[in-house]
Amino acid sequence: MQHRIVVLGAGYAGAIAAGRLARRLRREDVAITLVNAEPDFVERVRMHQLAVGQDLTPRPFSAMFAGTGVALKLAKVTGVDADRRTVAVLGADGSEELTYDTLVYALGSGWNDQGAPGVAGHAHEIASRPGALRLRERLARLDAGQPVVVVGGGLTGVEAATEIAEARPDLEVALVARGGLGDWLSPKGRRHLVRVFCRLGITAHEQATVTAVEADRVRTAGGGSIPAAVTVWTTGFAVHPIARATTLEVSADGRIVVDRTMRSVSHPDVYAVGDAAMVAGPGDKPLRMSCASGVPTAWQAADAIAARLTGGRLPKVPLRYFNQCISLGRKEGLIQYVTADDRAVRAALTGRFAAVYKELVCKGAAWGVANPVLVPARRRPVVPTPARAASPAR
Repeated sequence: MQHRIVVLGAGYAGAIAAGRLARRLRREDVAITLVNAEPDFVERVRMHQLAVGQDLTPRPFSAMFAGTGVALKLAKVTGVDADRRTVAVLGADGSEELTYDTLVYALGSGWNDQGAPGVAGHAHEIASRPGALRLRERLARLDAGQPVVVVGGGLTGVEAATEIAEARPDLEVALVARGGLGDWLSPKGRRHLVRVFCRLGITAHEQATVTAVEADRVRTAGGGSIPAAVTVWTTGFAVHPIARATTLEVSADGRIVVDRTMRSVSHPDVYAVGDAAMVAGPGDKPLRMSCASGVPTAWQAADAIAARLTGGRLPKVPLRYFNQCISLGRKEGLIQYVTADDRAVRAALTGRFAAVYKELVCKGAAWGVANPVLVPARRRPVVPTPARAASPAR
């Protein structure tokens, strides 16, 4: 009987995990099903580009997984029963229940409105393709001179503000940051960021907290307001809510608590990767929600599943950071080198070379989805053991 592996979500982490499992295990031993609501891969790290009118390369899963043995099921996940080992999905043919022996949970995250008044009704998000397309349509209708406000001073906010300002120099672009502009960067990195903001004409409102969003402005603590024909909200991510509704052990923010192999600490048949996992990195500091975290967790989970099923040695994928790659429009970039636990060091690359570097990183991440290992490992047969019948992933 084939061991049934179901992977939920085909973002960077889920798609890489599915492809890597297919290359690690034999088709006669395992049946791998990848569940995703959309038929093609979304390059989430490029949503700010999509929002300003740039066209992205189509990446259909049918082509990416052709010949791998991965079965793509186009459906929305509506529930997980971790005790019965079933997944409820809703597809074109209606509701269905999938049974698994091993589950890889990679449903990721979406935008987080932080509960601020007016955000849901008046602000735009770029954490998803539908959100980026809605913003694209709205920006295209703006007349010259109208104000656009990006709320959030992190990586997503900085990339969104610079991309919009470069693509639409006729607009008045501003960014609102709770702290200082680029205050997490090295002095060299921050100086470069400030120079790019000045060159692009972006106004930075530092040490400001947005308390509400209205149709034509954002309100800040202390009674201030900033005019905004369009508000883009980029203050972080919130994980998919399904895990919290299960018996899986989750963290306060709804991420599945896992061990170093990405295995659920409460349900050994379940692995969580990417934004959905509460992963302890260097110094036991939780990994941040990002593509940079998702890819190595996918490698770790896939290799651990394959090792446990075939009797191999458990892997030790390094879960650490090396740099933060930031695009500042199409012509400028910033590569901030960091410690293993994501703290900035003095070294940074800036300018055109950094922009090329970031573009190569984005292309490499997309390439890695379709090519989940550089050198395919020898596929080994699943080891049939009495324990597997009772608890397949143990």
